[in-house]
Amino acid sequence: MPAYVIVNADVLDEEAGLAYAPVAQRSILSHGGHYLVAGPTPTPVEGTWDSARFVVIEFPDMDRIREWYDSPEYRRAREIRGDKVRVGMLFVDGAPPEGFSLPA
Repeated sequence: MPAYVIVNADVLDEEAGLAYAPVAQRSILSHGGHYLVAGPTPTPVEGTWDSARFVVIEFPDMDRIREWYDSPEYRRAREIRGDKVRVGMLFVDGAPPEGFSLPA
């Protein structure tokens, strides 16, 4: 079942952001992930949003996400990023939990 990484980010140092991006991207691709959304500031229609960038990455499953996140390649990307790119990240399974249903 597909699983997703949802990221909001603020680049505090453009040079660090530019160094981080290709290393992170290579690590994602090498672990079977691909970008679904990678864009500038989203447009909030309810509530507030405090990050300048929004990214959604799809992986084949949650195991692949965890392998990617713990990989030496992505650890290197996180080192490059340091505290110069502020990141919030969620891992989400691609299907609702068993027994979950939306109201009719």
